[in-house]
Amino acid sequence: MADKKVSILKAFRTIIWPRRNLVFIGLLLIVISKAASFVPPISLRFFLDDIVPNQKYDLLKILVIVVVLSFLVQAVMSFLLTKVLSIQAQYMISELRAQVQKQVLSLPIRFFDNTKSGALVSRIMSDVEGVRNLIGTGLVQLVGGTITAVVSLILLMRISPTMTLLTFIPLAIFAFIALKAFKIIRPVFRDRGKINAEVKGRLTETLGGIRVIKGFNAESQEAEVFEHGVRRLYENVKKSLTATAVMTSSSTFLLGLATTGIMMGYGGYKMMQDELTTGEYFEFTFLLALMVAPIVQMSNIGSQLTEALAGLDRTEELMNEAPEAESKDRTIQLDRIVGNITFENVSFAYEEDKEVLHNVSFSAKPGQVIALVGSSGSGKSTIAGLAASFLNPDSGRIVVDGNDMAKIDLTSYRQFLGVVLQDDFLFEGTIRENILFPRPDATEEQLLNAVKASYVDEFTDRFDDGLDTLIGERGVKLSGGQRQRIAIARAVLADPRILILDEATSSLDTESEALIQKSLAELTKGRTTFVIAHRLSTIRKADQILVIEKGRIAEKGTHDELIAAEGRYYNLFTYQARI
Repeated sequence: MADKKVSILKAFRTIIWPRRNLVFIGLLLIVISKAASFVPPISLRFFLDDIVPNQKYDLLKILVIVVVLSFLVQAVMSFLLTKVLSIQAQYMISELRAQVQKQVLSLPIRFFDNTKSGALVSRIMSDVEGVRNLIGTGLVQLVGGTITAVVSLILLMRISPTMTLLTFIPLAIFAFIALKAFKIIRPVFRDRGKINAEVKGRLTETLGGIRVIKGFNAESQEAEVFEHGVRRLYENVKKSLTATAVMTSSSTFLLGLATTGIMMGYGGYKMMQDELTTGEYFEFTFLLALMVAPIVQMSNIGSQLTEALAGLDRTEELMNEAPEAESKDRTIQLDRIVGNITFENVSFAYEEDKEVLHNVSFSAKPGQVIALVGSSGSGKSTIAGLAASFLNPDSGRIVVDGNDMAKIDLTSYRQFLGVVLQDDFLFEGTIRENILFPRPDATEEQLLNAVKASYVDEFTDRFDDGLDTLIGERGVKLSGGQRQRIAIARAVLADPRILILDEATSSLDTESEALIQKSLAELTKGRTTFVIAHRLSTIRKADQILVIEKGRIAEKGTHDELIAAEGRYYNLFTYQARI
């Protein structure tokens, strides 16, 4: 219960209070609308008890005009409520989505390694949807409904206190049942968001890996996994529907008992005893309907608000994740980088007590190419990730131009960074848009220079639309070599001071590799470059080769030095030469 209060208070403080003027306008509009809604039932009493029996034609005309105007006022207020609040609520949803997406992008790489992208999409797009019920008509109708119920109760007590109390008993029972149901529903809604995110995440992965699935004839397997997920979602929805059904059925019976059983029984008796006029009876009936309607409406709105708060809980969890650049120690702003990078006894673990790097130390000077070789899982990519500031050392430190990496503002550092990965990501769109990604404001001349340097023009010249050719999702319409050359062109255009090449030529055929090696030779000049390579023939000219084994530097030196030493590198190189 305490958690719920905290969540409601926080939602009020962060979402409703900053927009209090808008909410006040909404409340004013709904008060006017509800005030107008009392005109017809009150008028009905005068219509039946005074105007019709006494044939007051002039008052009848006035009464009809007043009643029609009251409906017009309600219609106008309803329109303004939608215009003012519902549209503002949708704007706020878009604003919140942008904030959450910005927060997600600020999180460290480690967070994404442990979270499905599809689940994040669901949390960004779906969890904030319910906020419309906090700032939109939902909350205002809840408050307006409460006002209507209270005013109706007062007017009902003036007509017949006894009959009002009798009808109020089943309404109180219904309110008790509704409150109990809300306590059950809220955690169910919270779990639903989590399950929904998991199911969407798996579906996103399935569609993204459709070639692998079909290649291994695994359609039925994936269908089974997805079916299990949607079954879990169904079970969750069933729980919420059961609780909602209890409220609906209890409202049908209890409200029916109040409005029909008690009204007809006790009201008819009072009329027979001449203690209640026909006009008073009908006025009481309509006022009771005005009181009951918001109570029923409040049960529905209560479910919506409960779902909204559950979604905000999940959103709050995401917003409370610490951004990678949040550290107050990161105060050093880099205006330029020379390119001196030193690892000093760096250790790192993805999981506690499972180190993948152990006291790694080496130095890279400006313009040097540092090649990282070794068996899979030895720690090569981890070293590259640390150099790129995607990861932070658990112990030791990384020094950039004399500055501790842990104290450097990441944005200022990464503006000098370029990365080409083994399976580099291309966005859906054109070849031009993908190359321009790091520098959208680059000139056409700069773009064409990058295209030529990476030999992208070697294949785009054969396309009808050239650089404006659409490449499909993740560049599916291109070969692996073509995708890799676009990724290299992107790095060329970025003109980084620190370059990380993770198997940058692994997807290329022999001819393409020869072309790319020439462009990479130009690209790496004057830049500190880290190259991860399994194909050792591509790194013979590296200034320093680090042989990584089980998270440690087993050997270091130039190609000639390591060959002469006849150690681990010599064995790897001669083995590949024989293949």
